[in-house]
Amino acid sequence: MAPGATRVTGLRLGDFRNHARLDLAFDSSFVAFHGDNGAGKTNLLEAISLLSPGRGIRRSTYGDMARKDGSGGFFIRASMTSNDADIVVESRLAPGQNALSGRLLRIDETTVKTAEELLDICRVLWLTPAMDGLFTGPAGDRRRFLDRMVLAVDPAHGRRASDYERAMRSRNKLLCEDRVDDVWLSGLEAQMAELGVAMAIARAELVRLVDDMIAAVAGMSPFPVARLALSSGYDDIEFSRPAVETEEAVRLALKRSRGLDRAAGRTRTGAHRADLSVFFAAKAMPAALASTGEQKALLIGLVLAHAQLVARVSGFRPILLLDEVAAHLDPGRRAALFDLVAALNVQCFMTGTDAALFEALEGRADMIPITAPLRGA
Repeated sequence: MAPGATRVTGLRLGDFRNHARLDLAFDSSFVAFHGDNGAGKTNLLEAISLLSPGRGIRRSTYGDMARKDGSGGFFIRASMTSNDADIVVESRLAPGQNALSGRLLRIDETTVKTAEELLDICRVLWLTPAMDGLFTGPAGDRRRFLDRMVLAVDPAHGRRASDYERAMRSRNKLLCEDRVDDVWLSGLEAQMAELGVAMAIARAELVRLVDDMIAAVAGMSPFPVARLALSSGYDDIEFSRPAVETEEAVRLALKRSRGLDRAAGRTRTGAHRADLSVFFAAKAMPAALASTGEQKALLIGLVLAHAQLVARVSGFRPILLLDEVAAHLDPGRRAALFDLVAALNVQCFMTGTDAALFEALEGRADMIPITAPLRGA
């Protein structure tokens, strides 16, 4: 394997979604799960997506991942090779465990404190049908998409974002009280300023890097070129000055806006209001105005550019999950997509209803039929 290569070599599930018990081994860089709708193909991608922080490709609660009529919990065991080291990752929800408390994680038999430790061994990126409305949907969806892109190259971003959200909720609650503790409120605003500016800077750097990556491969891909732009969420705050000066400007802005924020019942500006804009470069128009097919092609090109960036910046060649992507492409573009993924030298898991969708991968992929109900050894 190339330096930084990461592979899932085996996957074992217990009571996960519709899979009572399943044990699979993978030999190839391409893995294609094919079978009827509802057979559980996407469930397998979801299990693999839990090799990253968060709640996976569906953003479901952990309780919803447990098989109905099962034990009440679930078990995932992934055997991996990362930078020439063999690693076993276990993710589980114990029967009777409060799903809100999170999942239990073990790496090589050692319980980990936070899911962010998974970023020390791999990166997982994905493209799913639920993302088809990314360009036309709410800003929150684009912000989550952007933050996952940032997290793949900057593991500290997730902690900054969660700490920011916690401080903002505390500030909103405090503003609603009859008697406001100014010292406590000022402390929360200082924390929000520091974290929010760091988030804005990390997002802006990610957008710049992805934009540069897209420009570098323009003309070498059958997928249209996307251009990116970012709204920081801070209105008139100038980010060209040193970070410490920007933080002070944000802190003062938060202090001045206390009255209006109290009346609104929320913090009206900040990192939580950021938005990502995507443009169809060839037509000089927002991606939201492109056709459905053009939007899909733009999104595929964006995800591939990000995968290339992650491999270059993080030291890990990411694991790529493509759910029902091949069905939306003509045979020529499907073959081109597979060749582009192969050139990235990443492991790619895909789903499709028909094995014929992956005929361009003959001899290069593990073709795994999925039928429901599926029970393994």
